[in-house]
Formats: sequence, C-alpha cells, structure tokens
Amino acid sequence: MVSNTLSARRFSPAGGNGVHRPAPSLKHVDATFSSSADDGAFEGYASLFGVMDLGHDVVMPGAFRESLARRGAGGVKLLWQHDPAEPLGIWTSIAEDQRGLHVRGRLNLERERSREVLSLMHQGALDGLSIGYRTEIERKDPETGLRRLERIDLWEISLVTFPLLPQARVHAVSPTLAKSGFFVSSGR
Repeated sequence: MVSNTLSARRFSPAGGNGVHRPAPSLKHVDATFSSSADDGAFEGYASLFGVMDLGHDVVMPGAFRESLARRGAGGVKLLWQHDPAEPLGIWTSIAEDQRGLHVRGRLNLERERSREVLSLMHQGALDGLSIGYRTEIERKDPETGLRRLERIDLWEISLVTFPLLPQARVHAVSPTLAKSGFFVSSGR
C-alpha cells in the first residue's frame, strides 16, 4: 500500500502563484467544547486548504468530498505514526469546512498505546495530525514542482510527532480522568 502524507497548516499570505506559504510560527486555538464523548476524545485539523506542505503539495478545497461520501468517518482509520498495526481508536467526525479537514476522534483507552498518546497530548508533547491517502486528481506545476491535490482518496489519519504540514494539529483534548463531559484546551 502506497500512501502520501500531509497535515494541516496555518494560512499565511499567498505567494505569486496564489498558494499560501508555510508560516514560520504555529497558531493554536484555545477553546472549550461541550461534548458527551467518553475520555480520550480530541479534535483538530488534519489538513488545511491552500497551504503548501513540506513536500510541496497543496490540498485544494473539496479534495476530500467524494472520499468522505464513500467512506464516512468510520471508514477512515485512526493510526499511530501511519502504522497499520497500531490503530488508536476511531474518528467520530471528519468534515471539510472553509478552512480544511476538521476531525474529531476518540482514543480506545483499553489499549496501552492510546493511554500513552493521550498522556502525551495532555502534556503538549504530541499534537501532530497527518493524512494517509491516494491521489486521484492532481495538477503539477512543471516550473515549481508544486502539486495541487484536487481529489484525494483518504485512507487514514494519524497522530504523529512531526506532521508534513506543520499546522496540522490537535486543538482540544478531553480530560484524561474527569467525567465532566467537556473538552478542555490542550493549552498550546
């Protein structure tokens, strides 16, 4: 199975070719979200539209539409570092919005790896998201090498240490032990 990897980035001013360049700093959303999710719930952006990743790929708006219609959130795997032998839980919601690919997931806390990941997320040591996919339609600029990904078959989204799109981040994590029913800001 061949998989390319992307992750979401913060928007920065467009260059001469209309593509947003990676920003030098990260912007994190501090917010509280009401939820009835069990412990291990989190959310963030797995991809941002119009933002170039470190591999010179840009995901275009609507790129995930057909794949999400076919698979739904339940058909996209939640993995650790893109390892198919390391599932962490489930995606409860995956949707395109104006900014990019917004995701909500829930870690399976019966697995030791998921408990470790949740602990690292609360500590702020782990917050990267990265997509695994097959490109269906792309346009490549022969002068710059920039690839505009217009249609993507999304297979999985991983929690990762170093996302290829540095702004692809978890923005909110549920309390580890509390049964409050609320997400809390991850503090970043």
